[in-house]
Amino acid sequence: MALSIDVLMEGYGFNTSVGIVGFCGSFLIEGGDKRVLVDTAHGGRRVYLQSQLEARGLKPTDIDAVVLTHAHWDHVQNWDVFAHAPILFHPNEFRYSHNPHPNDWATPLWTGDSFRQAKVQEVEDGYEIMPGARIIDMIGHSPGSIGVEVETNDGVAIITGDALHFANVALTRQNPLVFYNDDLATKAIERVLDRADVIYPGHDQAFRVVNDKIEYVSKFEVTLTAITADRPGLSFSATQSLGWRVMPGVEDVDGLVAKAKIPG
Repeated sequence: MALSIDVLMEGYGFNTSVGIVGFCGSFLIEGGDKRVLVDTAHGGRRVYLQSQLEARGLKPTDIDAVVLTHAHWDHVQNWDVFAHAPILFHPNEFRYSHNPHPNDWATPLWTGDSFRQAKVQEVEDGYEIMPGARIIDMIGHSPGSIGVEVETNDGVAIITGDALHFANVALTRQNPLVFYNDDLATKAIERVLDRADVIYPGHDQAFRVVNDKIEYVSKFEVTLTAITADRPGLSFSATQSLGWRVMPGVEDVDGLVAKAKIPG
């Protein structure tokens, strides 16, 4: 059965000189009588997320399940909007969220505690969410990154989370920000490219790779509000700095996962 993917919120890769914006994509998979949301974004997008549901005549309780591609703050904070639904997580990611590395600024210490009231369901590669949509392991960016492989009328689509942040990563084949394993992160990118006709990245618009070139499926569109381009001190730069590319201390992450204590 062919399913549809509706982009509730586009992902964006722009940042600032004073901090990371962190606008990830949020996607609605629909088929038959089931609706699955992939990634809930952070608290700064909560009102917009709710308005996007309302624009489609939906309430949060119309969502049957939520997939979290990984535990980073910009992808998970609004899970509680859907507290009635099962929250699908990779077991390693869920464990790591309770015992993150001190250098991992994307997984604050409170992350695991924030899921105490969640109906967490642990899932791994091949788990069928519904006919035509399955979990695909994309470990590397984080210890339990997952994506969702979806059979659509446009072919096989993969929602990648930050296993593939931006379209240009499909050309460089290098994850720009690794919190676990750089080699596995590259293999995850290659796995997507081998299997997907359309790619829905974590922080960019949906795209195809055609003759080694990026072909966007949807256009970039965003309006900055409460500021004008002529504001003194406002400038623009194409440089994107996230600090380090591979987190110092990644070799310790497996031990942290093993030692994580999940509250009963």
